[in-house]
Amino acid sequence: MKKEIVRRVSAPTPQFFKSIRKIGIALGAVGGALLTAPIALPALITSIAGYLVAAGLVASAVSTAAVDQEKETE
Repeated sequence: MKKEIVRRVSAPTPQFFKSIRKIGIALGAVGGALLTAPIALPALITSIAGYLVAAGLVASAVSTAAVDQEKETE
């Protein structure tokens, strides 16, 4: 099981999922910046920032595990 995860993460990733990973990282960064802002933000913005961080983390993790089958067999 552990070797399968390592193999999938180190395998080539399709271009579409590379884009999704970049978007996920950006969402997480924006959410993190809002959560750590030095000023008091309304509760709604803080809640949205938490969701942005969670969505960015999930999108990045899932897109990292995607494997390009054509390039992997080469």
